[in-house]
Amino acid sequence: MSKLEEALNTYTEEFKSKIKIDVDQDLLKKVAKGLGPSIYNKDASKVSGSDKIELETVKQNFLIKKLGLEDGPHLDYAIKEVMEQMGTSNRNKYRAMVYYLLTVKFNKKAIYN
Repeated sequence: MSKLEEALNTYTEEFKSKIKIDVDQDLLKKVAKGLGPSIYNKDASKVSGSDKIELETVKQNFLIKKLGLEDGPHLDYAIKEVMEQMGTSNRNKYRAMVYYLLTVKFNKKAIYN
């Protein structure tokens, strides 16, 4: 099993056990691949829901630059919703999962086609 497949299995298990949703495996794979080697780095592979700088990075680098969304309070609110959806006490907020949920939330799956 490749490192990518191992990571995808981890994300899928997290989605099923903690968030209780089924995921589009193809989209999840594309999101994970888009993150490159950062998904294999222990620190870079996760998003700290309490770190304002980290959340600003998610907003600027992913929502605005990658998904092409306009800046505004709705982006901060969406990030907050995703953090809550993943569980405030969940320490494993994997970046690929956060980006997947935000992609679905803003109906931007076409970015990965």
